[in-house]
Amino acid sequence: MAREGIVNPAFEPSSPDLRLHPRASASRSRPVPGRPPSVCEEGPCGWGSFTPRALQLCNNPEGYLSAYSLLAVFQGIVVNGLVNVSISTIEKRFELSSSLTGVISASYDIAFCVLSLFVSFFGERGHKPRWLAFSSFMIGLGSLVFAFPHFAGGIYQYGSKLEDTCQLSGTNIANFSCNTKESSLSNYLYVFILAQLLLGVGGTPLYTLGTAFIDDSVPKYKSSLYIGIGYAMSLLGPALGYVLGGQLLNIYIDVPLQTSTEIDSDDPRWLGAWWIAFLLCCFATWLLIVPFSCFPKHLPGTAKVQSEKISETHHDGSEAFVEDRNIGKNFKDFPVALLILLKNPVLMCLIVAASTEALVATGFATFLPKFIENQFGQSSSYSATLGGLVLIPGAALGQIISGILVSKYKLDCKNIIKFILGTCSVALILNTVFVFSKCGNEPFAGVSETYNRTGKLRNLTAPCNANCNCLRSFYYPVCGRDEVQYFSPCFAGCTSFTVQKRKKIYQNCSCIGMPKKLLDAEEVPFEALAGKCQTRCTFLPVFLGFFFFAVVFTFMAVTPTTVAILRCVPDKQRSFALGVQSVFLRLVGTIPGPILFGVAIDSSCTLWDVNKCDIKGACWVYDNSKMAYMLIGISAACKVITILFTVIAFCLYKPPPDSSATLQKDTEMASAVHM
Repeated sequence: MAREGIVNPAFEPSSPDLRLHPRASASRSRPVPGRPPSVCEEGPCGWGSFTPRALQLCNNPEGYLSAYSLLAVFQGIVVNGLVNVSISTIEKRFELSSSLTGVISASYDIAFCVLSLFVSFFGERGHKPRWLAFSSFMIGLGSLVFAFPHFAGGIYQYGSKLEDTCQLSGTNIANFSCNTKESSLSNYLYVFILAQLLLGVGGTPLYTLGTAFIDDSVPKYKSSLYIGIGYAMSLLGPALGYVLGGQLLNIYIDVPLQTSTEIDSDDPRWLGAWWIAFLLCCFATWLLIVPFSCFPKHLPGTAKVQSEKISETHHDGSEAFVEDRNIGKNFKDFPVALLILLKNPVLMCLIVAASTEALVATGFATFLPKFIENQFGQSSSYSATLGGLVLIPGAALGQIISGILVSKYKLDCKNIIKFILGTCSVALILNTVFVFSKCGNEPFAGVSETYNRTGKLRNLTAPCNANCNCLRSFYYPVCGRDEVQYFSPCFAGCTSFTVQKRKKIYQNCSCIGMPKKLLDAEEVPFEALAGKCQTRCTFLPVFLGFFFFAVVFTFMAVTPTTVAILRCVPDKQRSFALGVQSVFLRLVGTIPGPILFGVAIDSSCTLWDVNKCDIKGACWVYDNSKMAYMLIGISAACKVITILFTVIAFCLYKPPPDSSATLQKDTEMASAVHM
């Protein structure tokens, strides 16, 4: 039967006659040679003439979605899981600041940004599954390069045992010589950047051509569900990365020396084996080259699916122009195709809104473990695990819920934008958790308070430890019986210790005062214990609960935004639109996000690692209140911008003439067929 509305021209050559006569739609799914996707391009699954019957069971959207999801899982494990979990360890091992590790995180997005436009433009008419085979290879190579500095950097030197307690004879610095040159370890920064660039090259086809291929292959009312599942599976990767990476941090960095090392995981000098998972993911990702190389250019039934779709392109004349001129066929069309998308106000507003959300999401994904570690006094591995348990399930749940809702209620483009507006507004309200669940700093001698009313603030040296010749580059916190934290046993003036149940107990500490709650000092069987003082802040469960739901509602906007972008542009430009989105997403969001968060966190530092050569390294102690206010300020500002541009997109969007009635008929017919 003849169908009303604008028929999808994504796989139709330029033809004014077909476009003007609705009856011509009946022939659109015929296998005409030279018209993609023709039936001959909907080939079997295999390699050349080798097409085993068993492989044909996977030659459908579900089979492709499975392979796509696996690649997205491993990409997520590496880029958004292992890299983020390893940041603190890499900072200490290679003597980098948070700002520089933020540059490492942003390097992935730089490569993604540079290549997105070209890959999405040329790949639109190419063999998309083979592009994803290339993606698998590059992600594996990037993982291998990321682990390389561990093997090239030599054995980790965690410092001398003599630096532990106060040595009145001055032996702590007797053999110390100042080298005016910075450590060569910091040069491995460029290797990490190279690895991230390779990972960015691999990720580009996955989230542009890979997503568009899903939309090509399934009916419109199923698209949001399939994309939502794919995106949710991509978030399973970071979850596995956080958990796996967090557990590997409990293994000593130099595995062969695990049994002979004199430090344990409670020692701040301890560094975990961050590199092992990168090697595992390298080989696992290379295995996925096999399934992607066997898929045909188009899955069976794609032509029929495309012929039944009705356009929801923003009504500004761009669809007719793209169809008449056959834009996108040649390289010379690139500037024109790009200009068409940049002049689409609905598309650009949605892209800006998504970019500001991405800024906040990547910032928290990178530094949430560090925030939990410092704000609530948790260990690095436990903070990484908590961060993963909050971020990843929350994000995946948001993706799945939004995909189901959009698919179930068959929301059109206008209502999808309204849905995005509602979820972003709720997320803004929930982000106020940073204000009422922040924790103050525990008392820290020489930083937040003096040594029993001696010495000065912001000065670790006081009369009680002046003769100990302590090194400020050796951070080994101890908790005194006076419930004050000290930078190290040396700065606490401790001259001896005993070991009980693998825990060091220090005595003869000249800087530690009497217990605050007990009059008789003999009732406290120690003067100082190794490790940080137990935090008195009880807001961690409240913070994790509210932040979990903030993540859910934030990511409920991701899949609908992608679907809205695919709907509001000409069908021949869907992949290219995702490429343009990726560029802005990186330039405005994920590239400055980790850098901005890193600078904000560094600005709240109250005690830097400064060695005898006055070279500044990583930060040891942060101002918790300032850190919390900086993060809520950045988050709230970005979400207000998101809401503003979503409102503008909603007001500017104009559906094609008569598309509303046609869409209703289309969804009713789809429901009747698939019930």
